[in-house]
This record gives sequence, C-alpha cells and structure tokens, in this order.
Amino acid sequence: MKQILSVGIDIGTSTTQVIFSRISMDNTSGYFTVPKISIVGKEIVYKGEIFRTPLRTATLIDGEAVREIVASEFRKAGFSPKDTDTGAVIITGESARKENSEEVLRYLSDFAGEFVVSTAGPDIESVVAGKGSGAAAYAEEYGIAVVNLDIGGGTTNAVIFDDGEVTAKGCLDIGGRLITMDSTGKITYVSESAKQVAAYVGVSVQVGDQARVADLQKICEGYACVLEQFLGLSAPTALLQALKTPGSSDFVLHPKLRAVCFSGGVADFVYGAERDPFHFGDIGVLLGQAIRRSKICTAFKVIGACETIRATVVGAGTYTTSVSGSTIDYSDGLFPLKNIPVLKLNAQEQAACFSGDGQMLSDKFKWFLQQNDCRNAVIAMDGDPNPSYIAVQRLAKSIAQTADAVLPPSEPVMVVLRHDMAKILGRQIRAVLGEKRPVISIDSVVVQQNDYIDMGRPLMEGMVIPVVVKTLIFG
Repeated sequence: MKQILSVGIDIGTSTTQVIFSRISMDNTSGYFTVPKISIVGKEIVYKGEIFRTPLRTATLIDGEAVREIVASEFRKAGFSPKDTDTGAVIITGESARKENSEEVLRYLSDFAGEFVVSTAGPDIESVVAGKGSGAAAYAEEYGIAVVNLDIGGGTTNAVIFDDGEVTAKGCLDIGGRLITMDSTGKITYVSESAKQVAAYVGVSVQVGDQARVADLQKICEGYACVLEQFLGLSAPTALLQALKTPGSSDFVLHPKLRAVCFSGGVADFVYGAERDPFHFGDIGVLLGQAIRRSKICTAFKVIGACETIRATVVGAGTYTTSVSGSTIDYSDGLFPLKNIPVLKLNAQEQAACFSGDGQMLSDKFKWFLQQNDCRNAVIAMDGDPNPSYIAVQRLAKSIAQTADAVLPPSEPVMVVLRHDMAKILGRQIRAVLGEKRPVISIDSVVVQQNDYIDMGRPLMEGMVIPVVVKTLIFG
C-alpha cells in the first residue's frame, strides 16, 4: 500500500482554512490479473482553524496575510511544502475575482509544493464542496439525484449528483457577506447583488444606514426566492439571471431531483443553529433562516451534511486527486506537469481519427493552441472499451502525425482516455514517432473541454499517475 499526503487550502470570501489528509492507494485486483490501482482510504490528519479571510479593502484579499495563515497551519500540522504530494488551493466566491486570485497565488507560490493545484472558479468549487459535504456519497449510496447548495460569504455554488455522477453545476451571487455592518450596527458594505435584491423587494439599504433586521430579512427572503426559482420551484424572473455568477455553467435541473444538502458558512443556520442576527457582522444568519423557511426545505428531502463550513476545504484536500488506470504508457522524466489545457474530441472527431483521418484533429488542434496561446495541450477522448488492433493503429497514426506537425519541437504528445486502452495506444504512437517526441498515454480519466489537468510523478512502482482535473476560471 502507498500513502500520499494531500493538502487542501480554501480561501473564500469569508474564511480561509487548511487541512491535511493521507490518501491510501493499493492494488485491488487479484493475483494473475492486470493490476488495478485504486484509492482505498482517505483520512484527515490535521483540520486547521477557521480564519476570517484577511482583506486590504472591502473586496481585495491581503495576500501576504493569507500566506502567513497558511505558513502557520503548515507549522502547526508539522509539515513542510516538500512533504505534500497532491492537493488543491481553492479560491472561492468573490475571492475568485481576477485581482484577488493573482494576488493570492503569487504569495502562495512557494507553498505549492511539487504537485499542489491552484484553482479558482465556481464550477470546480461546487463539485469539491458537494463531495466534502457528503452529498455525492449520499447520491451514490441511495441511487438518487441530490443537489448540494454551498452557501458561502459571496456565492452559492450548486451541483447535482445523480447516483454519484455530476449532472449539473451552477453558481449565484448569493451569500452571507454581501451586506456587512460594524459593531455599532451601521452598514459598511452593500454588494451589487444585494442592491438588486433590495430594489426587487422594495427595501432601501445604504452604506452608513443603521441596519434594520426587518429590512435585511426581506432581502434574505428575496435571495431565498431566487434560489427557489433556481431549483425550479417557482417561475424564473429577470433577477435570477442577474444574480448568475460570471463564468459559471448553465444549471440544468435533473427531472428526478429528490434531495438537498447544504454546506458553507451559512448552512449551519439553514439546519437550525441559533445566533444573534448580526453576530458575524453580516446577513449570514438571516439568510440561513430565510432559506430554512423557504419551499426548498419542504419540496425536497433535507439531508444532513458531513461538513458545512469545512466542506470545500475537506473536498479540496481529500477528493480532488484521482489516479490513472494501470495499463498506461509514458516516457520517463516528464512529470510532474501542471495546468495542461484539455483539447476534448467529440464523437465525430474521434471517429475520424479511428478511421485514420486526422484532418479534423489537425484543424482543431491548431485553432486550440492559437486561441489559448499555449505550446501544447492534452488530447482527450472517450476511446473504445474494445478496439480492434487495426483501429488502434489508425488512431495512433492520426494522433502522432497530427501532433508532430502541429506542436513545437520536443513537446510531448499527450493523450488521456476514459476507456482502458492507453498502453497499446501509447506504444503505437511511439512506433510512429520513433525517438522524435516523448509520449504520455493514460486512461481512466474523465475530462471536459476547457478543463485543465495536472499529472504528478508516477506512483506504485510507476504503475499509476496521480491526476487532478480542474477548471481555472478567473471572473
């Protein structure tokens, strides 16, 4: 059995958190069969404090102060950056705006270790939080569709799991710190999102005003109404579209959605925790209470979360890493690799390559490199669970010749597949290229167009590659 150390760092609108986990891998196949390396255990070994995210201004993160928090958590846990094998830095909510993300990543660069992901964006956060909360596991265990609503300081990230598979992702500008007040109860910040909802419910709220519970309750009820629309419980309004977070996916409801799970800092108050309305100097308590009174909690089965405020950081530290299949092929000395853009072939393009016609791949590859201003990309496709030898030869020739013509000298040819055929494909690509280029061909990896992929150093005597699939979106 092999164990690796994973770090999860969540930098959100309201809070910053760090955890460390040990991920165990082992060969789960029997004797005299092809090895199958699987993740067989995940154990949190250090769960850090919950820190208020330090800010320079109302909307700009203090990157240096965040670095000090992360450094202190590494020391308390007894680890250094060189100890980490994998993990994720998840920059979430309003913190994921471009200036914030760049500031934070710059200060955390020396904590990235050899293979720690730097990720920002509403879609990846929704999935990570849904896994950390336990919603994904519940959907898989009971075979039903579950929506997880991760309600943080600046955004609400939604993901639907159907029997464990992600079917929809989305994000709205709804959160607990979109209106804040000082210790005297005077309002210090009103977000654009809150201004729109205030106008919608007919309430005036301005910086400098004395906060009134009744007015803020109306705003929170307005937010809850938007969430009802989002989940198909009432007719959509223009406000729903106005509150959609830039860069998030279109949220497509599942026809058999039956249950809801809540995570994030506001979730505790949806589940019934009691606090003074202004205890945290924001509307988080009132927002949670408004959602608890909404149709959401009567129309769906409400399931308890394993983690609420820590869901994202637990997901980042324990659920972002997967492993490739065991029948893979790669050249030595290439790993680790970070932030490789994914060029995903559709069914028609894949079929053309299998038939030996690489023209569609060539056109798409050239366009993709130009549009993304990058030197290389990983070619991704589903592949075939039972291909003929001739079909693999044709596919290999299409990929090898196209990549060799399109890529700059010495760049490797990289392929990831969903189905288990990477070893034979990689060897056939090598046969076409000879010694001209290195090759990476791995399977059991599911990616989408616009994803990025990280690949760590080979593990288990070189049989598997640790993989993190991510979306790098800066709003």
